[in-house]
Amino acid sequence: MSDFQELIKSFPKTREYVRDFFVYGFKTRNEFKDKSPRTYDNERRRLESWLSPYIRKDYVSNKANISLAIDSNLLDTNPLFQVWKTKSFTDNDISLHFLILDLLQNGRKMTVEEITDSLLAEYETFFDIQSVRRKCNSYSKEGLLNKEKSGKTVVFSLDNTLPAWLQANEAVMDALAFYQMASCFGIIGNELMEQFDYHNHTFRVKHSFFVHTLEDEILLSLLEAMNQKLEVQLEIKSSKKNISNTVCCIPMQIFTSTRSGRRFLCGYVGKSKRFTCFRLDTIKCVAALEQSEEYDGLLLKLSRNRQYLWGVSFQGTERNHLEKLIMDLQIMEPYENYILDRLKREGRGGTVQKTGPNVYRYEIEVFDCNEMLPWIRTFIGRILSLQCSSKSVEQRFYRDLQTMYHIYQINEESKGETANGVIF
Repeated sequence: MSDFQELIKSFPKTREYVRDFFVYGFKTRNEFKDKSPRTYDNERRRLESWLSPYIRKDYVSNKANISLAIDSNLLDTNPLFQVWKTKSFTDNDISLHFLILDLLQNGRKMTVEEITDSLLAEYETFFDIQSVRRKCNSYSKEGLLNKEKSGKTVVFSLDNTLPAWLQANEAVMDALAFYQMASCFGIIGNELMEQFDYHNHTFRVKHSFFVHTLEDEILLSLLEAMNQKLEVQLEIKSSKKNISNTVCCIPMQIFTSTRSGRRFLCGYVGKSKRFTCFRLDTIKCVAALEQSEEYDGLLLKLSRNRQYLWGVSFQGTERNHLEKLIMDLQIMEPYENYILDRLKREGRGGTVQKTGPNVYRYEIEVFDCNEMLPWIRTFIGRILSLQCSSKSVEQRFYRDLQTMYHIYQINEESKGETANGVIF
C-alpha cells in the first residue's frame, strides 16, 4: 500500500474535489460515488492540509459532511491559490531548480554543456546533460529562463531586472495586491507578492468568485487558441448527468455572468453550424487543432448575434429563429415609476411603450426566451398577460404559476379576487 502524499502530480482530479467541497459541499463520504473511498480520503486529507482554517464539518446521522466556508469580504488573498502550489517533484527536480537559478544569478549566458560542467565544478554535483537540457528547456517555456541563439549554440540566461524593479516600486506592489484579488490568473500576482514577502493590507473584495482560479488553466489554453485563431477539441463532463464527451469548436469569446459569476466559453460548432456556450467548470481538457480560416468572419457574425442574447443560449425551441416575447404589466403611476425605470434598465434592448392607463407593454426578440423566465417572475403581481412565439416558454410560465398556487394552497376563488386580471 502506497503512503499518502500531500503533493500531487495531476491537478485536474484535485480540481474536481476542491470544487465539489467549495461549491456544493455538504456531502458525506458515501455520496462521492465517482471514485473509491480511499481516493476520497486522500483528497479530503489534502484539502484539510491546504485549507484547514476554512474547513467546516457538519454531522448528520453520525456522518461528517465536509465543506469549505470562505468569506471573500474578510480575506486579503484567495486561499484556493494554495492548490496551485502543491505539485510534486523529485530530488533531482528540486536540486536542479535552485542550483541552475543560483548559477545564472549574475546574468551570465551559458550553454547546457557549460551549465552541466559548472554544476560539477562549483557545487560538486553531477547531473546528466540530458536532464539539465530538459530542465532548461522547460524553464524557458515557462518563462523562468531566457533562451537565445548565439551563432550555432543555444544559451540560457536569467533576467533579474523585472524583480528588482518591482521590489523597489511600492505602487506596483499595491497594483499586484489588487490584481491578485480581482482578475483572472490572480495566482501570478500572488506568487510575485510572496517572492518579495509583500502582504495585501489595502484591498478587500466584497463579491469575489474565488473558485474561478480552479478554471484558470483551462482559460489560459482557450485564450491562447483564440489569440492564434485555432480550432480546439474540448473534453466536457456534464455537471448533471456525469457523462463525458468531446466537442470540436472554434473558441470565440469568454462570457461571465454578472449575477452568478459563472464563466462560459462561446464557441462556433461546425457540426451544428451555430454558436454554443460551454460552462468553463465543465471543461476538463483543451486540445489545440488546426487554424481556422473563417475566424474573423465568425467573430463579426457573433458580434451581430450578441444583441439578441438574453443570457448565453443561442438555441431556442425553433432552430435558426428568434423568439418574440410580449408582456403587459400594470404599473400604477406615479407611485410605481421605479418599476418602469427598472423595466427599461434591465430590459436588455427590449422596447417599452404605454398602451393604456397604468398599462405598459414590454416587447423583445431573443434567441432563447427560456432564459428570461427568472427575470419575468420578479414582476408577478403586475403581469396582465404574457405571450411568446415559443409556446413551450409560455406554457412553462403558467404551469409554474399553477404549481405555486398549489404549494401556497391558493384556491380558484382567491385567484379570482385579483384586480384587473393581474397575475398573482
